[in-house]
Amino acid sequence: MKALRIYAGPKAMAHIEKKGLQPRDIGVVPGAAGGPKGLILGPLDRFIFGEWLSRTDHPVHLVGASIGAWRMATACLNDPAAAFQRLEHDYIHQHYELQPGQKRPTADFVSEQFGASLKSFYGGRVQEVLSHPRYKLHIVTSRGRHLLGREHKIATPLGYFGAFLANGLHRKAMGVWLERVVFSTPDTPLPFLTGDYRTRQVALDEANFNPALQASCSIPFVLRSVHDIPGAPPGAYWDGGITDYHLHLNYAAGLASDMPQAGLVLYPHFQKAVVPGWLDKGFKWRHKATHFLDNMVLLAPDPAWVATLPNRKLPDRTDFNRYGPDLQARVKAWQAATSASRQLADEFNQWLEAPDIGAVLPL
Repeated sequence: MKALRIYAGPKAMAHIEKKGLQPRDIGVVPGAAGGPKGLILGPLDRFIFGEWLSRTDHPVHLVGASIGAWRMATACLNDPAAAFQRLEHDYIHQHYELQPGQKRPTADFVSEQFGASLKSFYGGRVQEVLSHPRYKLHIVTSRGRHLLGREHKIATPLGYFGAFLANGLHRKAMGVWLERVVFSTPDTPLPFLTGDYRTRQVALDEANFNPALQASCSIPFVLRSVHDIPGAPPGAYWDGGITDYHLHLNYAAGLASDMPQAGLVLYPHFQKAVVPGWLDKGFKWRHKATHFLDNMVLLAPDPAWVATLPNRKLPDRTDFNRYGPDLQARVKAWQAATSASRQLADEFNQWLEAPDIGAVLPL
């Protein structure tokens, strides 16, 4: 394989060695935060949800934060391959026209435009998501506490400074400032344990689906928080990636108790490291795999292959500044990257047909 790398935790490695990898083995699919980086996973998403997982009839939990939440909700729509194609198009072509004298669009404007996009994307289709016969959706958000309980031009920066300091001392200490709130398909248990971090669960419905999804994508200071989501505790809700950047959750214990017959986590990701929270990006010692990921199979692009993409990197948020108002140049670069990423799906499909344990690397 030239483009794709496959990593596995020790339990997943042992399973593959004995039985290979079948759709019935998968109990959870996570979707990470990471903005435009998630575009590289479009062809994998179309193959996994449009073809491979459709060969079974067992329930699968889909857990997402930020763009990962948008991807996982899209997987629950009828004809997911077509829905993922639209998501890719809409995300690539997003554009926020600047007013004279502006260097960047205001958070109010971005929030308004993004909210309208979500309403257009899921308009009249929320029940498709919530009533999917197999997929159980979990949208991860970050709810502010104390100074972060309501968005404010002074209190919010101070609150995030406090969260940064607390997280530097211990990840769990950040729970003083922010808590994980997961909006889930009704009557669905979480597929992971929550002793790692302060957590609440709220049932998804027609009234809170769009606000929860928008909140999960609301990067602080880039978009406005979403306040007082129906059915959830009051307060300000932000991007789920703040508390759970790459969803480094205790799947091993959660699945062992809930779904022993489908105990693997299949993670299409844009890198090997599963970083716990957004504020952990600079703490390299927190990027290592833990026993939480023992039953995970992670799919990621080979760094050497990434270097063949435009600008020798994955699409990311810096491209908005790199290309500025030149929308067509950014669209061209991102489309080239997503087109090349079809190789990831092709190589995974080929590996599934003839699994080679020698090609699987330890996570």
